[in-house]
Amino acid sequence: MKRYHRQMDMPFITDVAGRLVVATLIGGGIGLDREIRHKPAGLKTHALVALGAALVTVVAGTLSDSAAVSRVIQGIIAGVGFLGGGAILKGSDELVTGLTTAASIWLVASLGIACGAGEWMVAVIALVIALVVLVLGNAAENFFRRTSDRR
Repeated sequence: MKRYHRQMDMPFITDVAGRLVVATLIGGGIGLDREIRHKPAGLKTHALVALGAALVTVVAGTLSDSAAVSRVIQGIIAGVGFLGGGAILKGSDELVTGLTTAASIWLVASLGIACGAGEWMVAVIALVIALVVLVLGNAAENFFRRTSDRR
């Protein structure tokens, strides 16, 4: 009887596919908010960042060196910082823009890592919190700006 490598085992493939799909959907959920608001990094960017982070985390998890997973996660977080940094712009009026987009890119990488590690509920809870912040955050900021402008 032929023995298959663990990576060719159907339950393993199904688990990995689930992790990658959920990471992509979660990243896309954050990206959808950014897309609706016409921000530079939208649905596709966020979905791909989450998918990439999940993929690298899953692959690192198959390595026999447990310290490798920690190093991979550190590399993802540092590397995504450069991607987010590209979204931050300073205009001629000295106004800095893109900080929320950069933060959301960093967040979806973290969500991808959580999905890649199989921490579904942690990722979903963080997604709900992030969407509340992104959706209600604008309303709260506008309210406080109007309140402070009256003084």
